[in-house]
Amino acid sequence: MAHGHAVPAGKYNAENPAPHHYGHHFESNEHEFSSAKQGMWIFMVTEVLMIGAIFVGYLLFRLRFPEAFHEAHKILDVKLGALNTVVLIVSSATMVLGVSAAQRGNNKRAINMILATIVCGAIFCIVKYFEYTHKFHEGIFPGGNYAYEALKTPHVPLFFSFYFVMTGIHAFHVVVGMCLLTWMVLRIRRGEISKQFFTPIELVGFYWHFVDLVWIFLFPLLYLLG
Repeated sequence: MAHGHAVPAGKYNAENPAPHHYGHHFESNEHEFSSAKQGMWIFMVTEVLMIGAIFVGYLLFRLRFPEAFHEAHKILDVKLGALNTVVLIVSSATMVLGVSAAQRGNNKRAINMILATIVCGAIFCIVKYFEYTHKFHEGIFPGGNYAYEALKTPHVPLFFSFYFVMTGIHAFHVVVGMCLLTWMVLRIRRGEISKQFFTPIELVGFYWHFVDLVWIFLFPLLYLLG
């Protein structure tokens, strides 16, 4: 005899997932999934265009003022940047495990892995908070607000303008990703995501990996390349 309380019909949760019905404007579940994936890729392209434009601007000014950018990058804390790189790599691994668990119907493991990913994102943001506050304390601000007495090389403030814009936009995307992951946990617990329907968590996984990939380019570009 099975132990535990029976789940009332129509009351859905992680153990009793709700049946998924694709939208009337789709031909099948597969059509719905492929359309959603195409929409996510289009969104990713717009993100690449935005971030790519900032990268190009950074590289152009770096070529124009190599000495200023070389001296400015030395102020950045490579150890904290490396720590955040490791944290995001780990978060990508936990994200993969979470999506895989959801696809197999292992909801408990999926939730645990997603929560681990959220924790990694929180660690990343905390590290950035300490980086930013230390720089602000030293008078390292973007643009005309730059007041760091130990480095007065011309055009150094330009480097930090790019630094704060690029890392700030990235941190914002991390926070958005954490919010989306929290939403995924709630949907799994409500039974809205299961091995029969896991499109949302897979698309959020795409987004999270994209955010991690952007940092893989940011870290060497800002912290290492002198």
